[in-house]
Amino acid sequence: MKSGKLILSFVSLAVAVCGCKENNNEMAQITETVTVKDGIVTCTPYEYYNAFRNPMKGWREFFGPGVDKKRAEYPYPYGSIIKEYMQWNMVENVESDGVDKVIAYSNHRWEGVEAQNVKVVPRPYIVWMEKYEGGYEKNTYTDNPDDLNGWHWPSDFPREVRSDDNNTPSTGGYFDPTFPDRMKKLIKKLGEAWDNDPRVAYVEMGLIGEWGEHHDPDISTVFAPHYQPNHVAGRTWIPGIEKVLGDAFKEAFKNKKVMVRYAYEFTDYEFGNYWDSFAIAEEQDRGFNAIKKLGNRWMTQPMGGEITWGWGSLWNKGHRSLEDCVNDEETRQLIIDQVRELHTNHLGGVTWANFKNNAFLANAGAIQKIMGYHFVLKDFCYPVRVDPGKEAEISFKVQNTGSSPFYYDWPVEISLIDTQTKQAVWKTTLSSPKISTWMPGDDYDAATHSYRKPAEIYQIKEKITVGTDVKPGRYAIGIAVLDPAGMLPSLRFAAMNYFNGGRHPMGYIGIGEDIDGYKILSTEFDDIQNDKTLHYVISK
Repeated sequence: MKSGKLILSFVSLAVAVCGCKENNNEMAQITETVTVKDGIVTCTPYEYYNAFRNPMKGWREFFGPGVDKKRAEYPYPYGSIIKEYMQWNMVENVESDGVDKVIAYSNHRWEGVEAQNVKVVPRPYIVWMEKYEGGYEKNTYTDNPDDLNGWHWPSDFPREVRSDDNNTPSTGGYFDPTFPDRMKKLIKKLGEAWDNDPRVAYVEMGLIGEWGEHHDPDISTVFAPHYQPNHVAGRTWIPGIEKVLGDAFKEAFKNKKVMVRYAYEFTDYEFGNYWDSFAIAEEQDRGFNAIKKLGNRWMTQPMGGEITWGWGSLWNKGHRSLEDCVNDEETRQLIIDQVRELHTNHLGGVTWANFKNNAFLANAGAIQKIMGYHFVLKDFCYPVRVDPGKEAEISFKVQNTGSSPFYYDWPVEISLIDTQTKQAVWKTTLSSPKISTWMPGDDYDAATHSYRKPAEIYQIKEKITVGTDVKPGRYAIGIAVLDPAGMLPSLRFAAMNYFNGGRHPMGYIGIGEDIDGYKILSTEFDDIQNDKTLHYVISK
């Protein structure tokens, strides 16, 4: 944050100091530059320096349904995705249950997320904790029907029988000979329900092991079992299940990105990864080093995970909360370095954080900014005048200063905005931008905390034709990225030029007539961080 103030001090020497509505942060006291040459307006907006919410990136939330109540300040300042543990017996209790049951339970659990511009990351699972880890088959302390605790085997499937002898294979449950086929049928239903659901950001594979984290029992024998000295087929690991899962999820999910728990498994599949032990030294080999071996997988598949402070080196360091981890300078820098180097898209742990703690808010914001994509808009160019029905060229440059791409090709919109109402009176989507290809830097140097290969600056040029029904006059020309679910503005650029509702006004333009003055006063801008109006639409 100190470096940000230095930047401001430098910039402020060259630009007029202006206020920004609803934002007292001095970072917002700067405005864009606008130049006119040869009939072309060039607007160079200043970067929005604060952290803010954006779809499918950054701090990820988790709510235990019926237990963890959303606070008054929800949606949280930096949260845009929620991990949803989905119990097998709730989405399918008997084999004859159809996909309608999956959809109905998903609707129940995810009610209202679209109104808050939030997406979910579902993880189907069976067992919260095994008995030998202190777990229990059925919850005993609450009558909450959505409780995540306990074991969630479908009612018509045989339960696991486990011997006290560490070398004796188990029977039933994961080890029943019918389990692979039954699981494949479930995954097919999940794909039919979720693959085209706009509420779903990514899908965590889950299903096997405690919390669906692919351990106890394990998927493979690459690493030793957690609680026994050696692997026993049919007890500590499930032979052949890796291919069953991989093939089933690949077939079921053509549109949504699938993520797996350990990067050293499913190496023959193009899946993303969730590493749930960021910044924990004991997980360096199983987590960090394994993800590094995936190479450029991050360019097309999301890398996520959690900061789980309740064990290992973080616990030993005295960290008892996310605030402890983030506010500790050494730990925070380690998290930032790992996020940068692994091109991490999102991290969990923010649900119970105290956003009224200013130190935490700032430190969490520093991580939020670099997690996932961060699109900085540069040099937006357009003609001083456009006549309805005639072609005109617009262009802009964008640089991704975050750590990962945005993984779906959402459309980019150009609009004409009424100067009084701030509403779009005409709009069109561009054909050329593929925003999933806007890559961040690469080859991270932890010593200098920077990428040796800086992020490329992408230039987009395209011709547009304003509709003949647009009345002559003076408008603001705007840019936005739309959520295909409803084709509403959603993803924001890191630009000070912003109107509530998700559009970035670049400057004034004459439609069918000449105008004077192309620069929009910064007093007209709204604060990105404070806008909670964004939403998307679910087709019924």
